[in-house]
Amino acid sequence: MTEGVVPSGRAPFGERLAGVFETFGQLSVGIDPHDYLLDAWGLPRSASGVREFGLRVVDAAAGRVGILKPQVAFFELYGSAGFSALEDVLAAARAAGLLVIADAKRGDIGTSAAAYGRAWLEPGSPLEADAVTLTAYAGVGSLLPVFELAEQAGKGAFVLSATSNPESFALQTARASWGGEDLSLSGLVAGEVSTFNRSATPGPGGVRAAVGNIGLVLGATKNLTDYGIDRDALAEGPATPVLAPGFGFQGATFGDVRPVFGALTATTVVAVSRSVLAAGASGLASSIQNQAIELNDALAATR
Repeated sequence: MTEGVVPSGRAPFGERLAGVFETFGQLSVGIDPHDYLLDAWGLPRSASGVREFGLRVVDAAAGRVGILKPQVAFFELYGSAGFSALEDVLAAARAAGLLVIADAKRGDIGTSAAAYGRAWLEPGSPLEADAVTLTAYAGVGSLLPVFELAEQAGKGAFVLSATSNPESFALQTARASWGGEDLSLSGLVAGEVSTFNRSATPGPGGVRAAVGNIGLVLGATKNLTDYGIDRDALAEGPATPVLAPGFGFQGATFGDVRPVFGALTATTVVAVSRSVLAAGASGLASSIQNQAIELNDALAATR
């Protein structure tokens, strides 16, 4: 067991994610306190401002959606006070029963990777979340300490594979040889994550979860075939969970979910942020509720 890990006794992340989908649907709300949003909400550009912003999003989301995704950079901007503010927001989200994906995009090797894992996934950590986003530029294998901790603690992770930004194309579609195959770098990352999910220790009674605990970040603005992503293979048990940015301000619509993600639709977290946050503090709750309904309707219409 990874040093310092306290067994949580909680269900695996993939199982909990599937439960949230069943209860609340697949919408995730971002906590992204951009300067212009702080201004519009009448909050200061400070640690106290991002703390209040985050707590208001938690209050508005509770009971309407099941997943929050705080963007760590906007809290890190204010140093130790910003991280203290984030700790308060994460604690409030846990208390509200929300599943939290910390969008921290961490990645390193060896003990440094393990330390990142402990910071974001270890039960009792001040920054404890249910899952964390990771980068694999040092190789997917460098993230194994985080994957293993996630398995032990009932947590998850999402590894960047085909991101929503236009600058990603050249690097993420570059070719690499792995296991005797010629793959894109995006496909290589996806394949290694899928392999880890298949090799992870089955749960109680030897039962393997239908949804894996380690997922991928796949942008909703992309043609995943262009990035070398085999959606059907990734959907085979245990299915790979997907964190999908790119909706709203980046151009993707809820009607794009099934065409873009295909067989992975059922395990896709649909991430929105500015498109709901722009409603302001007074309109946030109704904006979240409306978008959750719109997403459910769009998925039902495209079945």
